[in-house]
Amino acid sequence: VDGRPLTEIINERNENVKYLPGINIGSNVRAEPDLAKALKGATALVIVLPHQFLNGVLKNMKGHVEEGARAVTLIKGVDVRDGRISTFASLISKELDVSCSALIAADKYSESTLGVPYNDNAQNEDPEDHPEAQLWKPLFETPTFRIQVVEDVDGVSLCGALKNVVAMAAGFVDGLGWGDNSKAAIMRIGMLEIHDFCLEFFPGTKSTTFLVESCGVADIMTSCMGGRNRKVAMEMVKTKKSFQELEKDLLNGQKLQGALTALEVHQFLDAHGVDNIKRKKKYPLFENVWKICFEGMEPTRITDNL
Repeated sequence: VDGRPLTEIINERNENVKYLPGINIGSNVRAEPDLAKALKGATALVIVLPHQFLNGVLKNMKGHVEEGARAVTLIKGVDVRDGRISTFASLISKELDVSCSALIAADKYSESTLGVPYNDNAQNEDPEDHPEAQLWKPLFETPTFRIQVVEDVDGVSLCGALKNVVAMAAGFVDGLGWGDNSKAAIMRIGMLEIHDFCLEFFPGTKSTTFLVESCGVADIMTSCMGGRNRKVAMEMVKTKKSFQELEKDLLNGQKLQGALTALEVHQFLDAHGVDNIKRKKKYPLFENVWKICFEGMEPTRITDNL
């Protein structure tokens, strides 16, 4: 920023002038550009970055993570490689050999969901008593940021990823001016596709995560009414620009996760094979968002095959 490292400015002003201007983040938060130094002695790892950069960061973290460290991720997206799909929490756990939970968060007053690993040794245990919950909930929870705990890391992670695809579909509808009924229909269909996708390809996930927890229905509603994925999709319709152009115009360096997630879901479904998909209607809304973002399909066709 203005020729100076952002980490230097953060430590000087206690403010991230690029991504959180005007917000004092406290003198106890130190920005460290050297990843190995940042990890030294750290036993609680909070991993938050655009998901397209995660693999490189994990590679640099290897060999520097303290024994017994635990992690939580707030990254929204999915990892697709060699025809297989996984959540970033499971990828982090595998690559760093740590227990990794997932937190889906919002801003202002909100309820958020913390997904913790299933505990085989504590059947019928209250999720609030889970060792991971005992670490992460007190760290994050405030009077205006309430956290509910569920033993479903993949379900929480997938809700956070796939709702961005649905939010883009809702943005296309808003840009077209089709009205609230059309948008509500898109949201309902999107919720069903998320629910069925997760249960089909991640059989350990729980239906209640999508229907009861805030990371499910509530977060989809919020994302479809506001947020950058809806905003950019709406502007794609109004301006005829690509999402890549609008990323630069509107997001101040941030990345649009909905379009990338739609691409990754398409790549997975394509590799899996349409005939092997158990869902009778397949996943047309996810596919339509991919087609609009990457294949030049007109947004007016967002309802094709729904």
